[in-house]
Amino acid sequence: MAHSIARATLGLTQPNKIDPPKISFAAKDADLVEWKGDLLAVGVTEKDLVRDDNSKFKNLLLQKLDSKLQGLLSEASAEEEFTGKTGQSTVLRLPGLGAKRVGLIGLGSGASATSTYRSLGEATAAAAKSARSTSVAITLASPEGIPAELKLTTASAIASGAVLGTFDDIRFKSEPKQATLKSVDIIGLGTGPEIEKKLKYAGDVCSGVILGKQLVNAPANVLTPGVLAGEAEKIASEYSDVLSAKILNLEQCIELKMGSYLGVAAASNNPPHFIHLCYKPPNGEVKNKLALVGKGLTFDSGGYNIKTGPGCSIELMKVDMGGAAAVLGAAKALGQIKPAGVEVDIFLSGGMCWPASLYEQGSYQGMRPGDIITASNGKTIEVNNTDAEGRLTLADALVYACNQGVEKIVDLATLTGACVVALGPSIAGVFTPSDELAKEVVGASEAGGEKLWRMPLEESYWESMKSGVADMVNTGGRQGGSITAALFLKQFVDEKVQWMHIDMAGPVYSDKKKGATGFGISTLVEWVLKNSS
Repeated sequence: MAHSIARATLGLTQPNKIDPPKISFAAKDADLVEWKGDLLAVGVTEKDLVRDDNSKFKNLLLQKLDSKLQGLLSEASAEEEFTGKTGQSTVLRLPGLGAKRVGLIGLGSGASATSTYRSLGEATAAAAKSARSTSVAITLASPEGIPAELKLTTASAIASGAVLGTFDDIRFKSEPKQATLKSVDIIGLGTGPEIEKKLKYAGDVCSGVILGKQLVNAPANVLTPGVLAGEAEKIASEYSDVLSAKILNLEQCIELKMGSYLGVAAASNNPPHFIHLCYKPPNGEVKNKLALVGKGLTFDSGGYNIKTGPGCSIELMKVDMGGAAAVLGAAKALGQIKPAGVEVDIFLSGGMCWPASLYEQGSYQGMRPGDIITASNGKTIEVNNTDAEGRLTLADALVYACNQGVEKIVDLATLTGACVVALGPSIAGVFTPSDELAKEVVGASEAGGEKLWRMPLEESYWESMKSGVADMVNTGGRQGGSITAALFLKQFVDEKVQWMHIDMAGPVYSDKKKGATGFGISTLVEWVLKNSS
């Protein structure tokens, strides 16, 4: 039975015509050799490629395909030194099958993680793009090795990867190429209402991830704070049965004494928009109240401490609203999923999301190094580096979140280059004093196919953040920079509230793919669902 993934569009310039492929499922692989279409992709582990004394595959499915192809599959894969390692793929055009092409996609030594199967879907979509394919089938060489309780998750991950891999952000291309892939058959992982339900969920999450990618990819001359606020209002309007939006203007922020937030906002001719979305379940009792907070600077020049020199990446500072994009993408997904029992800022039951939306550029009106500002909880901050501005906007956002009576907060921010140095471009660092919350969110990231690593909150490092004239400075030394940034944020969280900070500066953007990743959205949605009834 075919199922069309939900669409996501962003009303900036000429939005993409997003037409995701239709996903369908077949239970058995008996007719694989007869399947008719453009590309048959087989996910293989290194173990699947073990050969006998005659250099023939031992794996039964690969045996069947190779026999039909008169040994050409084993011969060609050996010549190309394909071993099934993660990231390897080979696509061959061979006569003898119903499919025009057959592809082998490496899954590594032992496929088990959601991220591995999502990568299979993405790699298949990439191969389909190269070949201008309209129809593909995806199967695993050893589906019997997947426990029955994990087959739904595996099929969902493959489907998500195929949809996200098909998407290209072509809004700003003068001669855009539309995706050709129209249908994806996932074979051998089951059929029926449960898998269709899981696919619907995957489609809802994918629509949020695509929105997040579009937001981060949009340049600062297009995605201004006002436009970002408009997108938040649009989401709330589209899912008004569960979402509401409240946009605080400059005067309202002044009334709330958000001196830390406004200290950054003063540097721009664009007025600030403090965005607060609230998700409430359509019916039933609310058992948990959550908050998602996303850093939302639509451009980060560094202010007086302007970003200069090689490696400063100022040309990529449109991504500094990646945290806001994550919570808005999660809100869109939650508006469709409508989880019960939890209230959330931007998504389901018991939460809210307020991305602190600013446009920070050098200006005589902006804060200067040495200025002292006062946050809304009364704590004073000596600004010793204007390029450590994100934490200043988050400080008042965290105070605001705690004042809503939430029990748990997760904030996301492209906060420090130090975290990228520590963990590289694919892993986000997480900081929390709560073991319980760490277990929840890391578990959600594994289910969502994203990589997190818990980092220490070393309290002794706070000594470097003390000021002689105020309560604190806004940045310490180079050593342990991501830790001291997290310790700074901790000063603005109520001790009764469980809190986690996610530094996503590394995985927000892919240099290899030259685009946003949509990082964080899958994890946030999974976490909210874990807290729903």
